[in-house]
Amino acid sequence: MSALTIRPESPADHAQIAVVTEAAFAEVEHSDGSEVAIVERLRAEGDLALSLVAEDGERIVGHVAVSPVKISDGTTGWFGLGPISVLPSCQREGVGLRLMQRAIADTRSQGARGIVLLGEPAYYTRFGFEHDPKLAYPGPPAEYFQRLVLDGDPPSGTVTYAPAFT
Repeated sequence: MSALTIRPESPADHAQIAVVTEAAFAEVEHSDGSEVAIVERLRAEGDLALSLVAEDGERIVGHVAVSPVKISDGTTGWFGLGPISVLPSCQREGVGLRLMQRAIADTRSQGARGIVLLGEPAYYTRFGFEHDPKLAYPGPPAEYFQRLVLDGDPPSGTVTYAPAFT
């Protein structure tokens, strides 16, 4: 793969982001196929706090979305990371790694207190994410819901994602 650039999305990227997201989740066992619609609704509803694309010089090969979440204990400044998508032909080449690093750095620089995500623990622990039994997201197996504290104390309670996820 040629040089990879991570940058904020632009309106001209929306169609390519949809293509990348659809391809990335096409064969994922736990996907219900709603990821493209989630990103589009986050954007339309003004809940896309951060949207980054990975570009290889010719095309967009990855995307990550970050949106605000609510926590039942009233803690503010927390965000949900996801969906994160990489074209299947570009997976295992560091695209996801670079997107994650930049998303965490940009979210931190915007003053966020923390990030939550739903994903494979074996992958996301390398970025500092961990399961916290005091922080819950009902539905999926608890160990797949993880958090990364960026500033302050960890919250406790139930997390609610932006309406686009429902």
